[in-house]
Amino acid sequence: HSLMNIKFKRTKLKLSDSVSAVLLEFDRRFAAYGDEFVFYDYNNPLCLPEGLLPQSFDIVIADPPYLSEECLGKVALTIKYLTKGKILLCTGAIMEEPAGKLMDLKICSFLPKHNHNLANEFRCYVNYESSLVS
Repeated sequence: HSLMNIKFKRTKLKLSDSVSAVLLEFDRRFAAYGDEFVFYDYNNPLCLPEGLLPQSFDIVIADPPYLSEECLGKVALTIKYLTKGKILLCTGAIMEEPAGKLMDLKICSFLPKHNHNLANEFRCYVNYESSLVS
């Protein structure tokens, strides 16, 4: 979750100077990113700053903090508000059905690796054509 965001933030300038990213995160230590950090509490999914306009992101990459349909449902509200269409969700394999139901996401054949052994199998889900799917 946050580590993935840090890695993206470190590499984004290598990809293109026109790439911008915003990190929505509960952990205020990430405020070190300045204007690119937005405090986010999934319990208030649409409590966002005025500057985060509806459908203002080409892609939303999300990693909800809990493996529950209640949490995913609230995060889905934020995702649907922010995205122009593309969604990449990283969460447990047990969330396949709710991810499909809530956001029409399909599980990817790509298997993400994690530095620490996670108790639950971790998977990615997308709603667009991607080489991660096949």
